[in-house]
Amino acid sequence: MNEIKCPKCGTTFQISEENYDSIVKQIRDREFEKELAHQEEQYKKDKENAIKITEATLEKKLAEELNQKELEITKLENELKIKEEETKNKLEKKFLEELNQKSSEIVELKHQIELKDNEKELAIKNTLLEKDKQIDSLNNELLLNKSEFQLKEKNIKESYEEKLKNKEEQLAYYKDFKARQSTKMIGESLEQHCNNEFNQLRPLFKNSYFDKDNDIKTGSKGDFIFRDFDDDGLEIVSIMFEMKNEADETSSKHKNEDFLKELDKDRNEKNCEYAVLVSLLEIDNEYYNNGIVDMSYKYPKMYVIRPQFFIPLITLIRSMAIKSLDYKKELELVKNQNIDIAHFEENMNSFKDGFARNYRLASDKFKKAIEEIDKTIDHLQKTKDALISSENNLRLANNKAKDLTIKKLTHNSETMAKMFDELKQVS
Repeated sequence: MNEIKCPKCGTTFQISEENYDSIVKQIRDREFEKELAHQEEQYKKDKENAIKITEATLEKKLAEELNQKELEITKLENELKIKEEETKNKLEKKFLEELNQKSSEIVELKHQIELKDNEKELAIKNTLLEKDKQIDSLNNELLLNKSEFQLKEKNIKESYEEKLKNKEEQLAYYKDFKARQSTKMIGESLEQHCNNEFNQLRPLFKNSYFDKDNDIKTGSKGDFIFRDFDDDGLEIVSIMFEMKNEADETSSKHKNEDFLKELDKDRNEKNCEYAVLVSLLEIDNEYYNNGIVDMSYKYPKMYVIRPQFFIPLITLIRSMAIKSLDYKKELELVKNQNIDIAHFEENMNSFKDGFARNYRLASDKFKKAIEEIDKTIDHLQKTKDALISSENNLRLANNKAKDLTIKKLTHNSETMAKMFDELKQVS
């Protein structure tokens, strides 16, 4: 308990510790707030005084700096005016000097231009004279070329007329030739004609085969087969020929395209690379009369020709095939290498398969052996455990036998105890 004396009446009274702390706290809070308000008011006054002093100081300092800057600006303006005046005088002097120099240069340039104009006029005159000479020369050359062109035109016209005359004569010959023969003889005569044409040039085809196709095992045959080989016996090119002709008076006129499908079939059955129809059909059709007609857009490597192109076509196809012979040899070499590689791979795969099979069998046997060993080990372990168990039982039995005494045997058995006592007395 705490005692408190009233400052007015002087009376002393006691209050509890809790009430005493509450009163002290109230007094302390009131004094603290009073002091805090006083300090806050004093802080505001000090702050306002400091701001006023700072503002006065800054205004004074700014006024001094402003006066200093105005003095510097005035000084710089004066210096700038002096510099401008000096620069202006220098520039005027320099401009006058450059103007005098340029005037001299202009006078010199005018003089040079006059000289150049004179040289240009002289050069133009010389060029015009040279061009006139060239024009005269070109006119003379043009007249000469015109005469040569007219001469060439005349020669070409005469040559064309000669060729046209030969074609007309050849056409008349074939028409007369067909008119004088039967239908069967017409076809045979065309075949004989082509055969004679080839035989005349056979020495040029030393490794070539050219003969009639007599093989009818597939049900059809062509007329002639041409095969050419190199010195090593490698086939260069092969051509299946079919010869077609008919008389003018034949009632049913055939077209070349009627025989292309059968020719392509014969070519494939006889394993020939090219197929050629030698034809006198559609004798008035300029499409076939102009030269070698390529029918590859319908059947691969197929041509239709007139008899006069028989040998040229063979030569052309053979030349192209000879150029590609090196590629064929390389292809054959690569093919053989691929075959060797295939055989090697087959042997290697066979070895791998055999090895894998033997390894699999050996692995299976090994696993079985391991399993049998595990079984044997398990069996021996069981036997070992049984023996150990038997040993323990024997040890226990032995211990029991060692601990066995007459006293233990006769325990709780009065009859046996009495009998053993009697035996002891007798002995």
